[in-house]
Amino acid sequence: MQSELERILEEAVAGGDLMGAAAAVATPTGTFAAAAGQRSEGTEMTPDSIVWIASMTKAVTAVAAMQLVEQGQVALDQPCHELVPYLAEAQVLEGFDDDGSPKLRPPARPITLRHLLSHTAGFGYDFTDPLIARFVAEQGLPSIVDGTAVAYEQPLLFDPGDRWAYGINIDWAGQVVEAVTKTRLDDHLRLAIFEPLGMPDTGFGRDAAGRSRTADMHLRTPDGLAPVPFETKEDPEFVMAGGGLYGTVVDYLRFARMMLGGGELEGTRIVSADTVREMGTNQIGNLDVGGWQAVNPILSNEVDLGGGQQFGLSFLLNPKTTPEGRAPGSMMWAGLANTYYWIDPATQVAGVFATQVLPFFDGPSLEAFRAVERAAYSSL
Repeated sequence: MQSELERILEEAVAGGDLMGAAAAVATPTGTFAAAAGQRSEGTEMTPDSIVWIASMTKAVTAVAAMQLVEQGQVALDQPCHELVPYLAEAQVLEGFDDDGSPKLRPPARPITLRHLLSHTAGFGYDFTDPLIARFVAEQGLPSIVDGTAVAYEQPLLFDPGDRWAYGINIDWAGQVVEAVTKTRLDDHLRLAIFEPLGMPDTGFGRDAAGRSRTADMHLRTPDGLAPVPFETKEDPEFVMAGGGLYGTVVDYLRFARMMLGGGELEGTRIVSADTVREMGTNQIGNLDVGGWQAVNPILSNEVDLGGGQQFGLSFLLNPKTTPEGRAPGSMMWAGLANTYYWIDPATQVAGVFATQVLPFFDGPSLEAFRAVERAAYSSL
C-alpha cells in the first residue's frame, strides 16, 4: 500500500495539475502516509504539511456536539434558540420584492441541533445559493471568513426540516457548543478532541513553525495553477465551526480512525459506539441531497452528488458500494480547497487526501482522491 500511495501522488503532481498533495490511509493491515510535489515554491510537500481542511472541520464540531448530547447537556431535538438567541430571529427568505427588499417570514418550526448537524436547518452559503448570494451582497454582509458574528446572521432558505441545503448550519452548531460549555470552540475542541487523540497540528490558528509548514493555496485558471493569497482570521469573534480548521492528513486520519473504532482510538474514548452509529445513520429520510450550483466559480464548481445519497450528522452516506469500493453506509465529506476523506466502518478502511486548490470539486484533485481510495480497497 505504501508504494502504491507514493506512486499515485507522484503521478498526480508530475504533470503540473497539482502543486502538491498528501494522503493518509488506514486499513486492517496498518496505516500509511505519503506526499508528493511542493507545498510552496522550492519546499517539499510532506505528510505533516499543514493545509486548510475547511469543511472537514464540520465532522469535528459535530463530534463535539454529540459529546454534549451524550452527557445530557443538550438534546438533538431541542430548539437551539434556547441556547443561541439568533436562531429564534432567523427568518425564511422567499425572494425579493420589486424594489429589491428581501421577502422574509417566520419559520414554521424552531431549529434543532439535529437540523443543524444534518444541513436541514435552512441555512445556505453565498457561494452555493443565488438567493443567499444576493442577500449577502445587497445587505453588505462581510465574508464569513472574516470571523464576525454579523456575517453569519443570514436568513433561511426554507422551513427547518423541509429540505437539505449545504450551508452555515454547523457553524451555528459550534455556537451551541460554546453556549453549553461556556468555552470558546477553539479551546474546547483542543481539550475535548485534539489533545486526547494526539492531533498536535490541528487548530484554528498556527504558530510560526506551523505557518512555515503550511501549503500555499492555488487557483486553477485556463493557464494553469496560479498562487493566491489565503488566510483565515486567527482570533475571530465567531469561530468558524464549519470550516476554520488547519491540520494535516496524519492528524485527520487519527480522527477518522477514532470513528472506525466506534469512538475510541488506542484506548482513548471520545464518544460512544452508539453515538458513532447515530452519526452514520440517515437523518434526512427521503430528502434529496443533490449538490449545489457554481454561484461563485472561484470557490466552487457545480457539485452533483448523484441521486439516492443520504446524510447523517455531518456526513454524506453512500447507500450502496461505490465504484472505488467504499461499503454502504460509509461516511465522507470534504473541504473547499479540495481536501477529502472517507470512513468505512464495515471494512475498517479510512483515508484522507489533501491538496490546496480552488475551486472545489476540481477534476485532477478528485481523480487523485479516487485513485487513493481504489488503492486502499485493492490492498485488502
